[in-house]
Amino acid sequence: MFKKVSMFLVLVLIMSIFAVGCGTEPADDETPPADVDTSLTDIQDKGTIIVGIDDQFPPMGFVGDDGELTGFDVELSKLVAEKLGVEAVIQPIEWAAKEMELNSGNVDVIWNGYTITADRNEQVEFTKPYLNNEQVLVVAKDSTYQTKADLEGKVVGAQAESSGLAALKADPELADTVADIPEYDDYLIALMDLGTSRLDAVAIDKILIGYTMSKNPDDYRVLDVSLTDEYYGIGCAKGAVALREAIDKALDELYEDGSIEDLSIEWFKENIVIRDVDKLTAADFE
Repeated sequence: MFKKVSMFLVLVLIMSIFAVGCGTEPADDETPPADVDTSLTDIQDKGTIIVGIDDQFPPMGFVGDDGELTGFDVELSKLVAEKLGVEAVIQPIEWAAKEMELNSGNVDVIWNGYTITADRNEQVEFTKPYLNNEQVLVVAKDSTYQTKADLEGKVVGAQAESSGLAALKADPELADTVADIPEYDDYLIALMDLGTSRLDAVAIDKILIGYTMSKNPDDYRVLDVSLTDEYYGIGCAKGAVALREAIDKALDELYEDGSIEDLSIEWFKENIVIRDVDKLTAADFE
């Protein structure tokens, strides 16, 4: 009797193990494990890449005279999308909430004069740099201001959640001496306030103000001082390594075939894109 019971228990145990083993086999339609990076295949499967931009940031992204979204970054994103085999869908977003838009899945990338910083690097997956930029101070052309010291007790603005604002607040010669640092939804509104009692200067991207001054040469003047040197990159969701690597590869191909140089000359009258990033260190993004 003991032997029969023992044999029965052994059979039950074997069948239990077999059942558990069979139950662990994934079904054909089972979703991939959470640690599998599907960022690139997700884009390719849906056939589009949603590009989040600030549509008030010429020449990187803005509404053209024809009412269509255009700009260097807008057109570059379309070229990269072709390399990925998908279509770029340009989506204007509130720049102050850009990382939230990315991490919530509303956009696939942040791509619009997006400065690489140590803080942002903790929140997004950055591509390698593709443009070099500076943060500068712009004043009304007829103003008497010539140096940072001249702005003591004055009002100096910047766009909310921008690298210009960060550079302004990090500069003790300005942050500790100016009367106020108002934050604007976009730079175009800030520039409209220059020369009025509301604003004396703006901390702004050199690329943006350079383009603006080419269209309005009699309105603004840039002080002969740089707040910070910086680099633009494309921001993917944190952990989206496959997508980031694919974008880097596409940019390399656009360098090789000359497309990115042609685009730079079209927008900036010269080739300002950068490719040799091997010399850059973590200190360049702090």
